[in-house]
Amino acid sequence: MTQPYIIGRLLRASTSGFVVGCQAGQLSLPALGALVRVPVEDDYQVYGIVQDIHIDDDGLVRQLVTAAQVDDSVIADNRFNRNVPIEMSALAVGYRRGEEISHLLPPRPPLSLDAIYLCDEEEICAFTSSPRFGYFRHLLRMKDAPLAEVLAAHFKQVIQAQRQVNPLWVKAAVQEMITLLRDDYTTLSSVLSALGDALPDDLS
Repeated sequence: MTQPYIIGRLLRASTSGFVVGCQAGQLSLPALGALVRVPVEDDYQVYGIVQDIHIDDDGLVRQLVTAAQVDDSVIADNRFNRNVPIEMSALAVGYRRGEEISHLLPPRPPLSLDAIYLCDEEEICAFTSSPRFGYFRHLLRMKDAPLAEVLAAHFKQVIQAQRQVNPLWVKAAVQEMITLLRDDYTTLSSVLSALGDALPDDLS
């Protein structure tokens, strides 16, 4: 397993999701749809999928954007030296207890300032290998995030990880998504359109 990447620390959490704060220099690691994990105890970890990345403004930024010219050093100082965090919202999609992975919601949330790690390909394969795709139901309950885009980004990440392990993953996953959304044609159409744009030509 590759060296894990810390992408930030927990700001707040519930059993259904959590919000991570990170510095601008860490923003190159996570992406929309990425699978992340929070080690809570030695044998207990919570998994989430990034559904939104949010960058707040503040008084200084509001002043700088109205300036005629802004020096590059001022921009760099604002991005990397100040303590305004970039926030990432992650939807809770399961947990791991010892070697057993569950796609149920975690029994309890992680705690403030817990470290959040970006899952590597081995961890992605382990989490997504269940043939029941139980974590899809959590993704489908998202209310304030672009479901189709998050799914497309997540599928791209999983396909890359599963390419050598289970190349048929995507076909089974798309079929399961069609089954789950069979009574919601509008959402299904949007999801399939986004997946068509995201998947490699030989898979779409």
